[in-house]
Amino acid sequence: MSDHNHDLFAQAALDKLREQAPLAARLRPRTLNDIVGQRHLLGAAGPLRRLIETDRLSSVILWGPPGTGKTTIAEVIATVTKREFVRLSAVTSGVKDVREVLEAARARLGEHHRRTIVFVDEIHRFNAAQQDSLLPAVEAGLITLIGATTENPFFEVNAPLRSRSTLLRLESISDADVALLLQRAVRAEGAEIDDDALALIVQRSGGDARQALTSLEVAIALSSDNQVKLVHAEG
Repeated sequence: MSDHNHDLFAQAALDKLREQAPLAARLRPRTLNDIVGQRHLLGAAGPLRRLIETDRLSSVILWGPPGTGKTTIAEVIATVTKREFVRLSAVTSGVKDVREVLEAARARLGEHHRRTIVFVDEIHRFNAAQQDSLLPAVEAGLITLIGATTENPFFEVNAPLRSRSTLLRLESISDADVALLLQRAVRAEGAEIDDDALALIVQRSGGDARQALTSLEVAIALSSDNQVKLVHAEG
């Protein structure tokens, strides 16, 4: 198979996976302007936006409620800064996994001059040894650490790691922004939604964008007509 045909095959596979992915994953933003909410950080004069656009971002800990865009922001940062994005789960990754990621980051930097973002979801679940294993790489600038947590990092993240990271507080997504996100999703899905159904999903999401998109996806799937049109929601 030629390189050209291989690339076409790989792209077709990626497109198919995207079609099968949950709605929240399919609509995940790819640029800073696509991100809904967090204007205090990502608006035109937002500090995080300035750090990203000037490629001067050091390690950060994103702290906020579920569904506020922590993972999304980390992935967009990697795209904008053209860095490798590596994800670690604090639930399933041990010290050995951390060391392997850091070795790969070192090799990537040396061989390809490409830097690495290491995203640690639920970083508050990392124990002291796991957090300490990240310190040398963070101090040396080998990686850009982006930690995500729903817990107060002042209590849940070790002081040495916390002191080497910028703490950024994310806010719940406003009702207006959740509605905007849902309208964008409805257009992308070729569906329709009436005002009452939209308002109900917004109300029940509680500022959680991922929950709102999941609710919309279920509502579309349960729609009775072939046009996937959402009608007035009751209850």
